Amino acid sequence: MDKRISIGKIQPAAYKAMSALDSYIHDSSIDKVHRELIKIRASQINGCAYCVDTHWADARKLGVTEQKVILVSAWREAGDIFSEEERVLLQATEDVTLIHQQGLSKATYDKAILLFGEEKTAQIIMAITAINAWNRIGVATEMHPAKREG
Repeated sequence: MDKRISIGKIQPAAYKAMSALDSYIHDSSIDKVHRELIKIRASQINGCAYCVDTHWADARKLGVTEQKVILVSAWREAGDIFSEEERVLLQATEDVTLIHQQGLSKATYDKAILLFGEEKTAQIIMAITAINAWNRIGVATEMHPAKREG
C-alpha cells in the first residue's frame, strides 16, 4: 500500500486553521466527555478508524466506561446508559454528519436549544462540523490507528 500525503506537512496553513478550530472547541462550554462522544459517533459514521481509535482512548482517559464507549454505535438501544443530553448530542451528531438525509431535524434542534441554549448549541454544531472535517482528512489520506497490545 502506498503512503498518502500528510496534510500537515503539505498544507501546514490549512492544518493550522483546523487546529485553531479545535482550540476554539476545546475552550467552549461543551463538556469534555460530550466532545468525545460527538467525535466517536461522527467518526464511526464516517468510517474513520484512526479517529474512532483516538477518541475512544481519549474518552476512556476521561473516565467514560468501556461499556458506554462500546455502546455509542447503538446508543438508541442502550436504555439509560446515555443521559438525555447525551442522546440529543448523539442524534445531532448523526443529523449533521448525515446532512444529506434530512439535515439537523427540527425536533433535535429544538431539544438542543431547550437543553443547551443557543450559544452551546452553536458550539455543538461547530464541534460536529470539525470532527467531520478531520474524518474526511483521515479517510482521504488513509490514516490508520496504531496496533495496540492486549
